[in-house]
Amino acid sequence: MSASAERSPTAAVAAARPGRRPLAAGLVLGAAALAALAAALAFGSVDLPPGEWLSALAGGGEATAREIVWSLRAPRAFAAFAVGALLALAGALLQVLLRNPLADPYILGVSGGAAVGALGAMLAGLSGLAVHGAAFAGACAAAAALFAFALRLTGWNIHRVLLAGVGIAAGAGAAVSLILTLAPAGQVHGMLFWLMGDLSGAEQPLAGWVALAAALACALALAPGLDALVLGPLKARSLGVAVTRTQAIAFLVATGATVAAVMLAGSVGFVGLVVPHLLRLAGFSAHRALLPLAALAGGTLVVVADTLARTAAAPLEFPVGALTALVGVPMLLLLLARSR
Repeated sequence: MSASAERSPTAAVAAARPGRRPLAAGLVLGAAALAALAAALAFGSVDLPPGEWLSALAGGGEATAREIVWSLRAPRAFAAFAVGALLALAGALLQVLLRNPLADPYILGVSGGAAVGALGAMLAGLSGLAVHGAAFAGACAAAAALFAFALRLTGWNIHRVLLAGVGIAAGAGAAVSLILTLAPAGQVHGMLFWLMGDLSGAEQPLAGWVALAAALACALALAPGLDALVLGPLKARSLGVAVTRTQAIAFLVATGATVAAVMLAGSVGFVGLVVPHLLRLAGFSAHRALLPLAALAGGTLVVVADTLARTAAAPLEFPVGALTALVGVPMLLLLLARSR
């Protein structure tokens, strides 16, 4: 290996793969994101012509159109984008930490803790902000248990931490099954909807966007170290990377991003698994490009899925998590079939 490659972890990884054009990909994905957001504002149980929803978006037009765009569709569309971007970012971080493309954000057990809190609140007859608060408390409790186990009992070891996350997720799954068994028949539908992803109550997307900006900034700061971790911990240390610190910070960022996404939409599956994997199959391996591209692609995927979920059979609404799988699985299989 050359001296320049030894000095730069990013250069070491980039030398192993042919060059790509992340700027062009970013422009394409940015245009796709804008188109998806525009479609989310235009389509619904009440279709709005382009001139009408554009006028409403600018603050003009009829009061009904403004109410539909600003109070119903815009908050939900922007919350959907933040959820998808957070999950894709968390998935990209966990996949490099585990060196396993099958890792996804829910392996941490945080979403399981949130599910126990949310479903417990529903079982108690609570709704609205109380359910969100209970989900947040459950997620924080699961994350606290995970990090307490990691830092106090075993010392920082990424594989033991993730095994602890799997154990917490399994326990939370058992608790969720018990709650569903005890719940009255009239509450089970709402509980199952939350478990499969529900953006109908996402009225304040600003917190999700703040979390996304913070998580993306922290992740980009770690990008050179993450590139080196792809080569393995020993090689990363030889390149001058503080492996334990990089792993711990990346794990914290992935956990925080997952908590923020679960708070907004419940458990939206598949995004954190498939989006980073698709981008890596497409040749984007350097994390300075992969992370923002994953955020754009994940956000776009969830916006498209949520728009389909509430318009395909309106006024009936599907769980957004089911639609993310239906949209993403064919894309992944097609790319796998075409890749070598």
